[in-house]
Amino acid sequence: MRMEEIFKSLSEEAREFQYGISIPQISIKEVTPFEFYRTYVSANQPVLIKNACNHWPAFLKWNKEYFCNTMGEKKVIVSVTPNGFADAVAYDSITQKEYFVLPEERSMTFSEFWRAMDHPEKYPGVYYLQRQNSNLTEELPELLQDMERHLPWATEVFGSAPDAVNFWAGDQRAVTSMHKDPYENIYCVVRGHKDFILHPPTDRPWIPYKNYPPAKYQEVSPGKFVINPNSFEHTTIQLENDAGYVPWICIDPLQPDFNRYPSYRNASALHVRINAGDALFLPSLWYHHVRQSHCCIAVNYWYDMQYDIKYVYHKFLETLVGSQKLLKGKNES
Repeated sequence: MRMEEIFKSLSEEAREFQYGISIPQISIKEVTPFEFYRTYVSANQPVLIKNACNHWPAFLKWNKEYFCNTMGEKKVIVSVTPNGFADAVAYDSITQKEYFVLPEERSMTFSEFWRAMDHPEKYPGVYYLQRQNSNLTEELPELLQDMERHLPWATEVFGSAPDAVNFWAGDQRAVTSMHKDPYENIYCVVRGHKDFILHPPTDRPWIPYKNYPPAKYQEVSPGKFVINPNSFEHTTIQLENDAGYVPWICIDPLQPDFNRYPSYRNASALHVRINAGDALFLPSLWYHHVRQSHCCIAVNYWYDMQYDIKYVYHKFLETLVGSQKLLKGKNES
């Protein structure tokens, strides 16, 4: 069998025998931590958890008025981009090159952040509160009284406290490009909704990567952003073999370019919406792309993944994909 046929067989069998064509949903009250681990964590299976956080005080309290009245002068770090795509690939018309571009980061008050979302005509660019450094516990500890510092059932499932708890707030223009994380992720939506596009790790042969030079957005005048390669800090993201490039997924699952990436047709996308009060268990190493509603507020818990046989299989698959690309390149040359 050709390697591509083997990869297709792997994807088809994973879809037919394990992941299916839709995300299952449960109530966390219906399963014990042991059952959750056995059915979903051990199987590396995403699941929508209904009513996972609707008992939090935050579910009723967190909105623009609450934050402006109680934390209006609190300083937060906000990501700003011209188009809503942070940590994503962008084309620079000046250099005529593609870059992996990080957002510009600004310190502003909570009140100003909410005004920026409500009045985009006065605040050019897209503002997204999305720092992934456990910003909720490190920068916004005042909010812990409205929620749970950790999810007791999840902490029992994973056998440890979360490595990070992140706070997210933004509007419908902010989009998270497709990527994967080395964490077991419990993603709770408090207000609005989030739309996830998911790919299992077995879809790796169909997910195209390229190496991009890194850069950051910089607003040089009101509403005018440039891509600045010189402003990139090498400590913020892992570079490929210290060669100065960032490996990143180069396809948009909303508008896939099948002419450039025809193999993406073989991928098996799963779609799920997380409504307010619900949560998604997103297993480690699953590829995901995220959109959201206006003024969406969410909290996610990152639990460290186990570097077990699933990780070994995934690295083996990545090695096969890399070997096939090298072989294909030699044959074409």
